[in-house]
Amino acid sequence: MHNKANIINGKEIALKVKADLKADVEALKREAGVIPCLAVVLVGENPASRVYVRNKAKASEDTGIKFLLHAMPLDTKEETLLGLISTLNDANDVHGIIVQLPLPQQIDSDSLLEAIDPKKDVDGFHPYNMGRLVTGSPCMQPCTPLGVMGLIDSTGVDLSGKEAVIAGRSNIVGKPMAMMLLKRNATVTICHSRTLDLPACISRADLVVAAIGRERFIKGEWIRPGAIVIDVGINRTAEGGLAGDVDFEGALKRASFITPVPGGVGPMTVAMLLKNTVAAAKARIKATGQRASFKRA
Repeated sequence: MHNKANIINGKEIALKVKADLKADVEALKREAGVIPCLAVVLVGENPASRVYVRNKAKASEDTGIKFLLHAMPLDTKEETLLGLISTLNDANDVHGIIVQLPLPQQIDSDSLLEAIDPKKDVDGFHPYNMGRLVTGSPCMQPCTPLGVMGLIDSTGVDLSGKEAVIAGRSNIVGKPMAMMLLKRNATVTICHSRTLDLPACISRADLVVAAIGRERFIKGEWIRPGAIVIDVGINRTAEGGLAGDVDFEGALKRASFITPVPGGVGPMTVAMLLKNTVAAAKARIKATGQRASFKRA
């Protein structure tokens, strides 16, 4: 009989990542006189967005990264935001820029994301970075899939030749996730809402990455015994709690490793955002020879 799955503790793994980053930040400050800086653009008062931004601010503070919040009113015009992005692109002391999604209807998200300097695109959403990810070139990689790779690595399982099934095809998770898994020599299938027999796809997977955005949609009995299950979903339940895209209790009895919701992928996404910010700061120092004396006041 199969024992219960090992629960992958995303909080613990993220804490280790942040501890390493804190040491990196201190070294950059000491050796180059540079403090990595993350600028966040938030438009409107979306409650979920405010929580996410607060989490990013706290995590930045914990690691010694400077956090700049540009909170703009809901009726901000697109030209105003494009002007702000341009200013942040030009600022020598800003290393990472993110625009918190979703944006109000009057703003074209794609235009805004494409305006960010790809070298400062720490969310990894710019078409330049996405293109380099597809071709296997070094680039800023999207934070959630990058965090998922860290969680998979914590299991010690070699993905080479394994069947990986991703449920979800978004630009933020599904598509970049496929590229990262292919780079590790996994055999990758992307499923979605139009997949004819989703249970059959899931049931042959050695690794399931669930990013479909529907509460407990993937049933425990679909999971192949011994599979790794990474649940990216975060859904508000009728009772007011949080649940993933996978039936956790059912999958727990079949998987070898599984992430909880909350406390699995979420903390790793934030940790990878900070990791990308520090990497951007290092790349800028290397490219420009930036030192404290070159920084703007």
